[in-house]
Amino acid sequence: MQHTVIQNQPSIKADGFYLRPLIRSDMGDISLYAGDARVANMTSSIPHPLPPGAIEAFLDRAIDPNRVEDIWALDASDSGGASLMGLISLKRLEREQSEIGYWIAPHFWDKGLASSAVNAIVAENPMQNKTMFAAVFQDNPASAKVLTQAGFDYIGDAETFSVARDTVVPTWTYLRSFPAE
Repeated sequence: MQHTVIQNQPSIKADGFYLRPLIRSDMGDISLYAGDARVANMTSSIPHPLPPGAIEAFLDRAIDPNRVEDIWALDASDSGGASLMGLISLKRLEREQSEIGYWIAPHFWDKGLASSAVNAIVAENPMQNKTMFAAVFQDNPASAKVLTQAGFDYIGDAETFSVARDTVVPTWTYLRSFPAE
């Protein structure tokens, strides 16, 4: 499969798959998986049900050269697997910091994909961050475990609004620092 590489967003090798920039042909899979209430309810930003045009607008932002967030597809098509099993992102913040976020399609849950993707992003540190942050809903301990196993430290409780749930949800916040080079 030929992929267009978005400027300044590398493909990254993970354990058993690649993280690659999003492409327009991902729209169908993203719509299918992000439209699943089980996925949307574990994110702060995915509405449920998905409104018309939501995924097209999401892709427009993801491939914009002036974007503030790099988003990768978890892609195992080179080894005969699915071309999109989930997404992982890094949102640029001030002072060489970013916020990591991810979701895995339900069909691929419990296969270690989130751990592999987060570990690959941490190892590559593609934005050369000094710090990465993450927040997970407190009713999603599996995501918290992914972060702690990747070297993130718990730094406190907070809460955030979930569009799909239409309410404020308690979160755990995590931080991963990188040594100065």
